[in-house]
Amino acid sequence: MPEFSPSIRIVSIMLKEPSKEIIYAIGDKWEDGNLPDREAIASIFDRSTNRALTIIINLTSEKIVKTTKHPEGTQPAVSYNEHPEVEQVVADDPEFKSLLKELYGVNDTSLVMIDAWSAGYYGDEEEKNKRLVRPIAYLRNDSTDNGYARPIEGLRPVVDLNLMKVIRIEKLGKWDLPPNSANYAFEKLAHFRSDIKPLHVLQPEGSSFTRQGHQISWQKWNFVIGFNVREALTIHHVQYEDKNRNRSILFRGSLDEMIVPYGDPAPTQRRKNAFDVGEYGMGMMANSLRKGYDCFGPAEFLDVNFCDSYGNLVTIQNAVGVYEEDSGILWKHTDRRFPDSPELRRSRRLVVFSMSTAGNYEYGFFWYFYQDGTIQFEVKLTGILSVGAIHKGETPKWGTMVSPLVYAPNHQHIFNVRLDLDIEGMNNTVQQSDIVADPLDEEENPFENAFHVLVKDLKTEKEARANLCLETGRSWKIVNKARKNFMGQPVGYKFYPGENAIPFASPNSWWRKRAGFVNHHVWVTPYNEDENYAAGDFPNQRQGGDGLSKWTEQNRSIENKDVVFWYTFGHTHIPRLEDYPIMPTATIGFTLKPNGFFDANPSLDVPPPVVPNKDGKLNIEI
Repeated sequence: MPEFSPSIRIVSIMLKEPSKEIIYAIGDKWEDGNLPDREAIASIFDRSTNRALTIIINLTSEKIVKTTKHPEGTQPAVSYNEHPEVEQVVADDPEFKSLLKELYGVNDTSLVMIDAWSAGYYGDEEEKNKRLVRPIAYLRNDSTDNGYARPIEGLRPVVDLNLMKVIRIEKLGKWDLPPNSANYAFEKLAHFRSDIKPLHVLQPEGSSFTRQGHQISWQKWNFVIGFNVREALTIHHVQYEDKNRNRSILFRGSLDEMIVPYGDPAPTQRRKNAFDVGEYGMGMMANSLRKGYDCFGPAEFLDVNFCDSYGNLVTIQNAVGVYEEDSGILWKHTDRRFPDSPELRRSRRLVVFSMSTAGNYEYGFFWYFYQDGTIQFEVKLTGILSVGAIHKGETPKWGTMVSPLVYAPNHQHIFNVRLDLDIEGMNNTVQQSDIVADPLDEEENPFENAFHVLVKDLKTEKEARANLCLETGRSWKIVNKARKNFMGQPVGYKFYPGENAIPFASPNSWWRKRAGFVNHHVWVTPYNEDENYAAGDFPNQRQGGDGLSKWTEQNRSIENKDVVFWYTFGHTHIPRLEDYPIMPTATIGFTLKPNGFFDANPSLDVPPPVVPNKDGKLNIEI
């Protein structure tokens, strides 16, 4: 246990979640009070020894359970207070102030905006064991100006976080400051559309979901909302009520890691890549949500608590939102013989979401639950482009001009989700499905129209490594062979990927060595309580080789085991002029659909939006 001195930083304190064996043993009897001791995991960094420690604490007995000292140079995420401290130390640095005055005629550093970008690792042995960030500086016209519109391109300070001082400033050239403001805030704009009529979402009888603490019940769904400073929103113990019992589907789901690599090799841009989960902590960057802004209609919100670098309580109010919304047609059929009596059901979905601001970018994390047993996860990307300055008359090869002397570099957002699926129990098998066309066969396929699905049970970790395949419509199914539906088939859920991409950087690029999870879209591992993050526990300034790429080299058995399904999905952003000064939202995600889990369409009992008359006709205006 470290002595708490001024050199100690608290990076995070998170709940150590009980094992699933304990959770399943408790079941619905948690109100009886027979609960396990609560434990927490604290990530601590000692600046004086440049060493990270992980401490497991029993909160019930108030005792230390275990302390792990990590090798010197192991770097946890940039902590909560280090961000504003870096901004201040750069703004106060005498050399930085002198260069601003000399190159740009700037005397007032109060209008300089500093974002602390992670330093990464690029083979420099002298920097390997230092705790560094490489801030990017911008200049505002006034205190409320969009500073991201005016990058100070030629100066790159390097800050040692242990010393909390600028150790050098890289002088990469001089670029003129872009002349134009690029504001988007209401008070900065003069003209607005006047033809938008009010849209009200009303539920006079209240919402259909119930909440008891973090436990949610809605339309046969039951689950628990979690949140931590690293992953932000997490979903736990997802069950669907069917035939008077709760059937397990997903034990835990989270966005466990992501990487944002930039595709511009220029000296001012080529070190820009960020593991926003492992290097910063997505939960620490969470927004306070507001009704009427972030969502319409009746909604409930959950506050989250964590501590800053010095152990002080930090509360983010309304960090998680829960509401329900209409999502179109659930199902419909009109018998042409009875055109006045269509059968239609409106779909309603429950939304659980949070949003985080990672510097210039906003990320929304949305879990959707549907009445037909479908689960959908969606990342919404918006915010402001990370731009660079360019010389007059130049045309950027690796980006898009968005304003005079301003260009936005090409980049990708590559995410990984960890899905601990428990389909009707812990022991599951993952199947890979590929659709193939049948060859010409005069007896079986004389019209050459046949195609069928090839299903392969994945037996080992290496066999499970896979990428999407458009040619075969590849998908994956997670089944429990010990549980059968009424047709005698194993119950299961199908995983349907959405938009995706491959990494365009070379496998030898520095960032790819550290983000091995991008090498495949799908990974499957046997459950291990110590394997939680696709790039490993400490990706900050790591040389690489951790996480999924390392674990799966063991080639462990995954057939009929307690397995974890990992999905990597990417959004390639070639910026548009219309993405500036603030980006319209882009979306990316995946869907889990019941496939043989139920005996029929589970939404048959959803009532119609309009109840028919006695003669079977609907009183609907056409």
